[in-house]
Amino acid sequence: MGDIFRTVPSRPTEVAADSVLDRARTGDDEAFNHLVAPLRRELHAHCYRMLGSTHDADDALQDALLRAWRGLPRFEGRSSLRSWLYSVATRVCLDTVAARGRRALPVDLGPASDSAVVGDAPLDGIAWLGPYPDRDLADGPAHPDARCEQREAVELAFVAALQHLPGNQRAALLLFEVLGFSAAEIATMMNTSTTSVNSALARARRLVADRVGPASQQHTLRKIGDARLRQIVDGYATALENADADALVALLTEDVTWSMPPLPAWYTGRRAVTDFAVRVPLSTCGTWRHLPTHANGQPAVASYLDPDGSGTHRAWSIDVLTLRGDRVAAITSFLDPEVFGHFGLPASLP
Repeated sequence: MGDIFRTVPSRPTEVAADSVLDRARTGDDEAFNHLVAPLRRELHAHCYRMLGSTHDADDALQDALLRAWRGLPRFEGRSSLRSWLYSVATRVCLDTVAARGRRALPVDLGPASDSAVVGDAPLDGIAWLGPYPDRDLADGPAHPDARCEQREAVELAFVAALQHLPGNQRAALLLFEVLGFSAAEIATMMNTSTTSVNSALARARRLVADRVGPASQQHTLRKIGDARLRQIVDGYATALENADADALVALLTEDVTWSMPPLPAWYTGRRAVTDFAVRVPLSTCGTWRHLPTHANGQPAVASYLDPDGSGTHRAWSIDVLTLRGDRVAAITSFLDPEVFGHFGLPASLP
C-alpha cells in the first residue's frame, strides 16, 4: 500500500497519489479522506485488537485520524503512509491502555460456578472484552487464505490473550505477527530499540501460546464445512427458542464453558452449563428470537428477548460460539444491546 506514495515519474498513478498527498498536507480534507479511506477498516481492526472493544476502537481511530490530519504536514515520506498511520494509531492505543488497563472476561476474575446463579447482577467497575463484527474487517484480497488470516487475528481467544500483555508487548506482537512490519520498523514506530522489540516479541509469544489453543477457529470451521456449521447455529437458536435442554446439550462438548459479560458468574462442564441453561435462559427469562451473525471470525447468534410477553423481542446479547470438532466448546454471550448497531442488526424483532 505504501509503495503508491513513492515518487516515480514514469508511473502516472503514483504521481497522482503524490499529488493527493501534497493536497492533503496543505489542509485539503477531501484529499486526506481519499488517502485514509482504504486503510480505515484495517486500522479499526488494529485498534480493536489492542483495546478489546469496538467502542474504544471507534474512539481510538477517530483520535488517531485527527492526530494524523494535524501532523500530516510533518510527514516526510521516509516510511509509507500506511506505516505512519499505524504508528499514530498504535500510540493512541498505548495511551488508552496505560489509562484504562486491560479488558477482561468472567474467566479472568474467579473460578467457575458449580450451579446456576439466579439473579446474577452485572459487575461494575470492570472493563469487559467486547465482540467484533466480521463486517468491519478490511476488504482484503479474494484469496481464501487472506480472508482466513484476517479472521484468525480477531478470534476471541487471541484477542482475550492479548489483553494479558503489557501495552508494548501487545503492540509489538500485532505489528510483527499480524501486520508484517519488521522489528526495525516497529522500533521506529514505538521510539525504542530493535533489541527491545525482539525481547517484547519473545515474551508476548510465550504468553499467547499458553492461552490460545493449537487449532484456530478458522481451521476448525474449514473442517466442519458450511452445511454442518449452519446446523449447529440453527440448532443452538432453535433449542433456546423451544426451551429444549436436550437439543442444546447435544451440541456441547463435555468441557463446554458459558460466560456472559458483564455478569461475573460463568460455568464449565456440561452439568453446570445444563443447570444454568435449564434454570435461567430456558425457563425464567421469557421468550427468545434469534438471528445468525458472525463475530470475531466465528459463528455467532444475535439473541432477542421478550421478558414479559409484550410481543416485542429486544436486543439482548451477541452469543459467540467457539467450536471444537463439530461441537460447541464455549459460548460467550456479550450482554450489550448497544453493539447490535455495529453488527447492522435491528434493535428488536416481533
